[in-house]
Amino acid sequence: MIRKLRIAALLAAFTLCAVSPASAQLQGHGGPIKSLALTADGAFAISGSFDTSAIRWSLEKNSAQQVLRFHESAVNAVAVIVGGKLATGGEDGQVAIWNDGQAAPSTILKGHTAPVVALAASPDGKWIASASWDRSIRLTPIEGGETKALQGHQDNVNAIAFTPDGSALVSAGYDLTVRIWPLAKLDAPITAQVPSPLNSIAIARDGEIAVAGADGKVYFLSPAGDVKGSVQAAERPIISLAVSPDGRFVAAAAIAGSVAIIERKDRTVTRTLVGPGLPVWAVVFLPDSKTLVSGGNDRLVRRWDATSGEHLGEVSMRGPDNILSAFEGDRGAEVYKACVACHTLSPDEGNRAGPTLHGVFGRRIATLPGYQFSDALKKMDIVWTPETVAKLFEVGPMAYTPGTKMPEQKIATEEDRKALIEFLLKTTK
Repeated sequence: MIRKLRIAALLAAFTLCAVSPASAQLQGHGGPIKSLALTADGAFAISGSFDTSAIRWSLEKNSAQQVLRFHESAVNAVAVIVGGKLATGGEDGQVAIWNDGQAAPSTILKGHTAPVVALAASPDGKWIASASWDRSIRLTPIEGGETKALQGHQDNVNAIAFTPDGSALVSAGYDLTVRIWPLAKLDAPITAQVPSPLNSIAIARDGEIAVAGADGKVYFLSPAGDVKGSVQAAERPIISLAVSPDGRFVAAAAIAGSVAIIERKDRTVTRTLVGPGLPVWAVVFLPDSKTLVSGGNDRLVRRWDATSGEHLGEVSMRGPDNILSAFEGDRGAEVYKACVACHTLSPDEGNRAGPTLHGVFGRRIATLPGYQFSDALKKMDIVWTPETVAKLFEVGPMAYTPGTKMPEQKIATEEDRKALIEFLLKTTK
């Protein structure tokens, strides 16, 4: 098995090195890109994917430098650690720490009992923090030592980030709270309440905290946790945030595929980036504070001029993800765009992060062969019908199917829910 993985990694690296420098796109993942991180100088990026791998890219050469394979399932989170190390976190609940150029992790961190969905490295390179859907955060010394488990969130912890001075860790989750954990006093976090389940977090160099989630709004908090304002950046859930190094812009990526560019000082959306890869799972700014790097369902790492909204390089469309083009103008297809990252419609496409929807109507929940469902779903007595699918999106996955791995989102209007059901009835037979 190890030999096969090494051969696969070598073949993938050979293919990846064929990227054209003029394209400004990086292609090589076999599944949607879930996470991105950059080195401080902007020379290298690391991407994590649903295909279970992470790739270290040279942004100067537009080529892959290393394919990292360890996790048993999706790589949900990546981080760059000061001193040349990298970290990856997976749906398998593990965190791997990699030395530059090494083919296997130098350290494997266990302890989470659910998927790891976010990672953060402290500015001094001493700590790695991991957030999980087991409702906990684990804070571990990079060079070895006792892991500190941070408890308090009452639901999935989806995002974490260190403050710029490294004095505190900030977390956000589905429980509608932002928690600020001073490293000197981890047992006394500051808790701030916001009116939405949260998916993402970013912190500006002046300490202002931006968080966003299910309601499509970006909320701004002071370093002390006081809510200072909000911006409606999207109609659908926001799944990734980034603040430009100069503090001017906030990029908010939505599950429907758009990326809103917000002027942080004025709290206004100045432009919206819309690309062919839906949705955009991860965004991060280069050191120039102008170039935005994104990763999404089209499996490409793309670059954008955030000041103009222009895509840098030739726009490439990925064939397998263009199924919705045949339904242009269909309202149900538009609503389904929020689902396309995790679910396929036809039997030959198989599963992604979520099970295929082919044949979903009439199927009991958590019974599709070949997909690993959570134990909580296996115990439920739900059969998927037009009525139950509509109810799922009326009340939200958290309420209707507790224990699901599905991102929290609702479809607000009865008309849109009906349109989605009609679309699925046509396309999942």
